[in-house]
Amino acid sequence: MMPPHTGPDVQPPRVGVYVCHCGHNIASKVDIDEVVAFAAGLPSVTASRHYVFMCSDPGQSLIRDDIESDLVVRVLVASCSPLMHEATFRKAAASAGINPFLVQMANIREHVSWVTADPERATAKARALVSAAVARLRRHVPLARRRLPVHPDVAVIGAGVAGLSAALAIADAGRKVHLIEKDPSIGGHMGYFDKTFPTLDCAACTLTPRTVRAGSHPNIEILTMASVTALSGRTGDYTLTVKKRPRFIDESKCNGCGECWTACPAVRVPRRRVVRIGKTVTGKIHG
Repeated sequence: MMPPHTGPDVQPPRVGVYVCHCGHNIASKVDIDEVVAFAAGLPSVTASRHYVFMCSDPGQSLIRDDIESDLVVRVLVASCSPLMHEATFRKAAASAGINPFLVQMANIREHVSWVTADPERATAKARALVSAAVARLRRHVPLARRRLPVHPDVAVIGAGVAGLSAALAIADAGRKVHLIEKDPSIGGHMGYFDKTFPTLDCAACTLTPRTVRAGSHPNIEILTMASVTALSGRTGDYTLTVKKRPRFIDESKCNGCGECWTACPAVRVPRRRVVRIGKTVTGKIHG
């Protein structure tokens, strides 16, 4: 559950801006003092600070202290990529009592200091990113996490070597897998190869163990000559409509002898068909 928060009802929202030096990664190109002073004059900003490493415990303490003293109700951290520390700052904000989704990051390291040679241009760009982030943060609304039921079955579309590997890994983990393949047999294009690049390993030696395991795995249902025609639902609860083309044989009795194929009255192109069963070659000409 998210901590209670009344930030969106406060007019105007109180925003705290925290600029990170990231050691010399940002501070060597961006004038930190200028960015902090600029941010202090932006609408709704009630605190503007900087620290050498905002992701450190002392840096996070700056944020928590301002939240707990009711100085800010929304947080902007100008530092590195959100991929690295967005979760860190959201956790710090939540521990101080505000909704973690009222935290915004401006990437002034990868997007500014690392790619801009001129310090004046880097500082100007950092100011622009901070200004845009504050404007966005003022319009944020708190979000709440919800728990929804998830259907445990998995559908893997395509039974080539990649699809087989994925299906086997999931099935070995205990999940039911529906392996859907449009062709009459599994294995994909790799079954047509002799060797694989760059090691020149035998293609069949790589593929065959996977096809055998998939065919006998209790958690894998193989649907060949099938394709997905519709998809509905949401993440974790999808409904797939699968169209399976008929084979006109009883699959439970088929041993792959090929007799049904040679005796089939259907007319195909080319009109002459040849099937090899061991050393015997049989053929049939239609019409």
